[in-house]
Amino acid sequence: MVKLQSQRITRSDVAREAGTSVAVVSYVINNGPRPVAEATRQRVLDAIKKTGYRPNEIARALACGTTKTYGLVVPNISNPFISSMAHALQREAFANGQVLLLGDAGDSRQRELELINNLLHRQVDGLLYTSVDRHPYIDLIQATGTPFVMLDRVDPAQHICAIRVDERAAAFQATQHLIGHGYRDIAIICGPLDMLNTQDRINGWRDALQLAGLAVRNEWIFPTTYTRPGGYQAAQKMLQGPLPQALFTTNELQAFGCLRAMAEHNMTAPKDLALICFNGTIESEYNVPSLTTVRQPVDAMAKTAIEMLKNWNGTPTVREFDFSLQVGESCGCSISKKNSP
Repeated sequence: MVKLQSQRITRSDVAREAGTSVAVVSYVINNGPRPVAEATRQRVLDAIKKTGYRPNEIARALACGTTKTYGLVVPNISNPFISSMAHALQREAFANGQVLLLGDAGDSRQRELELINNLLHRQVDGLLYTSVDRHPYIDLIQATGTPFVMLDRVDPAQHICAIRVDERAAAFQATQHLIGHGYRDIAIICGPLDMLNTQDRINGWRDALQLAGLAVRNEWIFPTTYTRPGGYQAAQKMLQGPLPQALFTTNELQAFGCLRAMAEHNMTAPKDLALICFNGTIESEYNVPSLTTVRQPVDAMAKTAIEMLKNWNGTPTVREFDFSLQVGESCGCSISKKNSP
């Protein structure tokens, strides 16, 4: 008799239906270690189909020393750059026979810690991790021996595995692009000042200005969160004082917030204020005006991160990737220049 589907079907149920032992059912499901006569094997397969039995893949994987899962912890999945990276990582993990479990910290350091502990308790095969404030819980992960790859810049003294782009060099190139248009008064909307990536992006902006012999005006450094509201509020503050000619925002969401604030002041980019941003996604291309932005090679980075987990041997490895400048209209580039090779 077939059990009701509201009850969990076990191998004992399958064995009873097939008229065999539980061991024989296990041999069929695991394709060994002992051979099973073809007629018996077929009876077991028919019984599995009839009862609706599904193997407990988690228990099965743990017995083999792997859960076939990776964990991904990110600051906030609503950030388009982070969601694009998560999508690429999920695709690569699936292509390698792994399931990716997402942990969204919602910009909360406490929640980030809880997510990491939860994923470690689930015995994931590896972690992919970007910290809320770039001060990650590395010691906690290392204490468990779990393979992990950081998805951004961390202190080199940590001696861990990481993928990254040179954000200082990227910020330098973005600012230099504005300088190339002839802009001399260039402000920056950046992230929180205690974050490592904020420091890199400010330093790149400063490097470009100093190389060009331009003044670095500290009053034109506007720290805020990496969000639309953050960009909006920082821009509102900027628009109350002496206006720069151009602006570098250190992420795409800040740029969107800035454009909203400009619109409320009847200003447009690049006519009234040229604009360039960091970590752009496809959203930048379809914005009006289209945003000139630094792009990271998300697909290549995701592929490498999954390979690093798959081939983990504990050796600290940092892989650095080239960035590119996607030219849009917000910086003052013409459509013809935008489409030129």
